[in-house]
Amino acid sequence: MSTPSPSFHPKSYAAVPARAVAFLGLGVMGYPMAAHLAAAGHRVTVYNRNAAKSAAWVQEFGAAHASAPSPREAAAGADIVFCCVGNDDDLRSVVLGETGAFAGMKPGAVFVDHTTASAEVARELSAAASGQGLHFIDAPVSGGQAGAQNGMLTVMCGGDAAVFAQVEPAIGAFARAVTLLGDSGAGQLAKMVNQICIAGLVQGLSEAIAFGQRAGLDMEKVLEVIGKGAAQSWQMDNRGKTMVAGRFDFGFAVDWMRKDLGLVLDEAKRNGARLPVTALVDQFYADVQQAGGARWDTSSLITRLK
Repeated sequence: MSTPSPSFHPKSYAAVPARAVAFLGLGVMGYPMAAHLAAAGHRVTVYNRNAAKSAAWVQEFGAAHASAPSPREAAAGADIVFCCVGNDDDLRSVVLGETGAFAGMKPGAVFVDHTTASAEVARELSAAASGQGLHFIDAPVSGGQAGAQNGMLTVMCGGDAAVFAQVEPAIGAFARAVTLLGDSGAGQLAKMVNQICIAGLVQGLSEAIAFGQRAGLDMEKVLEVIGKGAAQSWQMDNRGKTMVAGRFDFGFAVDWMRKDLGLVLDEAKRNGARLPVTALVDQFYADVQQAGGARWDTSSLITRLK
């Protein structure tokens, strides 16, 4: 393999049998996730809507791997087809139809979807897979771009336990935790729980920092102290200092968070959950978008309070 890309940090991999796998979608998450599969010894065929991105991935990670011009051709012969695209519609476009992955997958193969999508589409595609002699696991991830680069994602899965057992070792190439949480759709629902937690945490951290700054405190010192107590969180540890410094040109974009919160709020309408704080924070993110921060990190909520 060539010199590692700045977007990919190799780690120690558990010894697992080499599999023929495909990876659909080489964005900021998919590109390093596919790289970890290759580094763990799997034979990887990649597909991306921008074919130049697929070619660049193969050039970087070696001639033992390949790119394909369609999801169907990428999936042909694969034991496991991984996917990480933008939303429900993107997912359907690479799965269904004459050029979709399901049309090329061999009987018994497993489709593992890492897209943050709706529980509804997960159940839809699981049923479609079953009807074609295939298997489907919804497996959204948490950990962001850094987690993908370091192979330290948290993966929340929904689907059949026996099928999950088949794919869990391969997922371990880019994950630190992989957990089956229930039937199809359970992974997506768990990711929604994750995003609800993050929305409230970031708003609370924003208000705390803005308050402390107004009070004339040295907020870097304050965060260092309270970060050793009950207020500690991943957001405080990883975003507190950058929020104090007013830096937001990195990380998980506000546009993506609004997409995720839209999924959450739609699901809440179906199941009757009351999410007053989440709905409010979603509108605060809309304010950030309107102020030009659509691609800023989600910690940019604090800009509304300046």
